Amino acid sequence: MAMDMTEKEILKMQIDQLKKETKTERQLVSKTAKEIKEYIEANAAEDPLLKPIPEDKNPFKEKGGCIIS
Repeated sequence: MAMDMTEKEILKMQIDQLKKETKTERQLVSKTAKEIKEYIEANAAEDPLLKPIPEDKNPFKEKGGCIIS
């Protein structure tokens, strides 16, 4: 796509992108990290990565195996 564009068009596209990025609301990492940690701790009981599905209720469990002799 960029090969079909002139240098002027590429620079205009970059300027437009920078204008969009300057409008993005910034927040302190210390504040957002605390919020993320609280969210994770509040939802840890329902997280399937922390608390896996029991083997007998897992619909994706392999039903059997293949034996090659």
